[in-house]
Amino acid sequence: MAIRYNLSNVKTISPVVLSLILSAAISAAAQDAFRVSVPDLKGKEAKAVLIFDDTDKTINVRPAKLVPVNIPYGNIEKCAYQYTDERTVALAEAKVHWLEIDYREGDAHKVLMLRMTSRNHIRILDALKSHTGIDAEILGNADKRRGGIWSKF
Repeated sequence: MAIRYNLSNVKTISPVVLSLILSAAISAAAQDAFRVSVPDLKGKEAKAVLIFDDTDKTINVRPAKLVPVNIPYGNIEKCAYQYTDERTVALAEAKVHWLEIDYREGDAHKVLMLRMTSRNHIRILDALKSHTGIDAEILGNADKRRGGIWSKF
């Protein structure tokens, strides 16, 4: 008994399957690294990259001009998200999104503040939950995923 394959179906299925595999690989890789800013001791912000490394089970923050920070998932005590309003040059208000990571390093308690962009703050919070299992505490009325203060209207 011979099995006959219809070559036209194989040609149409293989590009579809290939594109699904590639899109899944690209989206998985894109969720691991994010652009953020880190304030230094003087209050100036330095551009940085936030990386969730599942092989080492660490959060890596690599600022351009500051010392890199590596936080093991097990050392994270809590995370909190909030946004503040900031006046721009045109006197309009803009939201500034912050992620605060409280962690232990030896016996010392440390806090890392990250400034996120308005485009990636939800993706960072989702990646934090999926990689570390820690859901960030939402401070104030900043609950963007549930509609926040505007969900009543």
